[in-house]
Amino acid sequence: MASSQMSSSDVHSIYKEARRRRSEEADSFSRDEKDLILRMYKLVGERWSIIAGRIPGRSAGEIKNYCETYFSDRNMK
Repeated sequence: MASSQMSSSDVHSIYKEARRRRSEEADSFSRDEKDLILRMYKLVGERWSIIAGRIPGRSAGEIKNYCETYFSDRNMK
């Protein structure tokens, strides 16, 4: 009978992929959130906690990371 045990590297790879997928799903911003973030940014600038206060369930760090990625992708900052 063949062994059904996985190697530790197999387990690590599976765990890493699952964590990446969860992270992508959790980090996804809805269209409404993106629009609100950009409008608030134009209004208050880099005051991440103020922007995050308008978006339930989002931290200032998440907002900042989104904006930094958004602006770097578009060279808009």
